[in-house]
Amino acid sequence: MTAVSALPTVLVINSGSSSLKFQLVEPREGTVFASGIVERIGLAEGRARIDAGGAEADYSGPVPDHTAAMTIVTDLFDEVGLALADANVGAVGHRVVQGGARFAEPQVIDAWVRDQIADLGALAPLHNPAAVHGIDGARALLPDVPHVAVFDTAFFSELPPASRHYALDKQVADEYRIRRYGAHGTSHAFVSAQVPGILGRDATDFRQIVLHLGNGASASAVRDGSPVDTSMGLTPLEGLVMGTRTGDIDPSVYVHLHRQAGMSPEEVDTLLNKRSGMQGMCGMSDFRDISAAIEAGDKDAALAMDVYVHRLRKYIGSYAFVLGRLDAITFTAGIGENDAEVRRRSLEGLEQFGIRLDPARNAERSKQARVISADDSAVAVLVVPTNEELAIALQALELAGIPR
Repeated sequence: MTAVSALPTVLVINSGSSSLKFQLVEPREGTVFASGIVERIGLAEGRARIDAGGAEADYSGPVPDHTAAMTIVTDLFDEVGLALADANVGAVGHRVVQGGARFAEPQVIDAWVRDQIADLGALAPLHNPAAVHGIDGARALLPDVPHVAVFDTAFFSELPPASRHYALDKQVADEYRIRRYGAHGTSHAFVSAQVPGILGRDATDFRQIVLHLGNGASASAVRDGSPVDTSMGLTPLEGLVMGTRTGDIDPSVYVHLHRQAGMSPEEVDTLLNKRSGMQGMCGMSDFRDISAAIEAGDKDAALAMDVYVHRLRKYIGSYAFVLGRLDAITFTAGIGENDAEVRRRSLEGLEQFGIRLDPARNAERSKQARVISADDSAVAVLVVPTNEELAIALQALELAGIPR
């Protein structure tokens, strides 16, 4: 079989507790040869699918663990005629949510790094253990290829102390590693690095806000290429309203629900992370459904959207003051890239602060990075598609010692 690419490719793995997403990409040209997902890992009946440039294959059956999931992945590649053995895989890049204070850069995964990721599961119990399972499964199937961990927290690892620390008892904070770590850092780093070039500006003198708005949502304030604040904290619960997460909430809600409703810590955690946000307020988390419901007169959907936008505007305003000057606001991720109404409502009435959208540009649907502000807007407003897989692949290839 002819190799997929003459240039080295990267297999990007994103492991969840019961899923494993994958993408085969050639980073230098940005070509995606295949992508897919294995779902319902550990359940009696799992599912998997792959799309390779129109050639598709799927699987239904047992997926007992992540090692089995990786075996299924390699079988799916075979089915669409893209055997991994012939794919010129130069590295495997793993998305890892929590790198703590230990990892400010990507790491080639050895036994020590693998164990550190597992230990950091105390800070990300929903994410890091799953990443370890995915790492173990992928290394078992591809043992002769460098495996690289790319950490979602790395971009925010050097937040300024005033942004990084909570006003918590110092001894307790130090002993239990309680600080603000952020999340979605791979996306914020990728997008914020694109913006100055799009505008023809000097990246070393540039102040911007990046809004990563998907089912999970986060904001960052970036000065001269370095983040100075971000909305997510110790966990991804803090910050903006999200699909199923509350975002910012009075911590005493935990105690109140325990005392008044008899809820356990685990039950409260599930409530705030999986049964709240837009889903909790109006029974929907997909913004297309929410917009349709608002059009139909659904008051719960309208209120949920009001709360969502209000929180977003609070962060935009506070970050503008943190930065001291604002050159650009950029929307990215599924909602940020596709929902013109959310963008409009987030920035309407801010003309006196130098922020003016162009309605036609904002309404345009495109997969390309673009400016959507008016020509006379002092602050540029952009939509820049994120590409976390490409960012992971580029870092993995570089750390594997393969020149770009």
